[in-house]
Amino acid sequence: MAARFALVVSCVLTTAFFGVGTAHARFLQCAPFAREVSGIAIHGNANTWWSQAAGRYERGQAPVAGAVMAFKAIRSMPVGHVAMVSKVVSEREVLLTHANWSRRGGIERDVRAVDVSAAGDWSQVRVWYAGAGDLGTTVYPLAGFIYAGKAPAAAPADLPMPVIATAAVAPVEGALPVAD
Repeated sequence: MAARFALVVSCVLTTAFFGVGTAHARFLQCAPFAREVSGIAIHGNANTWWSQAAGRYERGQAPVAGAVMAFKAIRSMPVGHVAMVSKVVSEREVLLTHANWSRRGGIERDVRAVDVSAAGDWSQVRVWYAGAGDLGTTVYPLAGFIYAGKAPAAAPADLPMPVIATAAVAPVEGALPVAD
């Protein structure tokens, strides 16, 4: 009887986690992960974070540990990307902690991102990519940085909450970066 119960529970949990069939599998996405690790309470696809942050969080062009780097949408990345700055290495290099970059649903901690803009203004970056074992070859445009801890005590109730196009699994214990 216990084995039957365990089998039923396993099937229910598998269906709840993966949906019906593997085509509906849920993977950790960048936006829910960035929200969890940064404390920046913005919902929706990554390409909406920059505009949603206006008036709610300070925004700027300088990297700061704990800030969210907001990537603009491009053809190969139509919903943009967000990543938390885990450390500022120099004025043109940071380490990022993010999800769903090199591997679908994967979490990467402390990976390099380098400002490659001609003006040194963090408008374009190259990011470490596991497949290459180095910085990727693509140059990504940035909207800028969203700084944590700057939100009002409560967000206005009438703010629209955009629908997230993808679902995410909550991070497992130990998946979050450890503060120095």
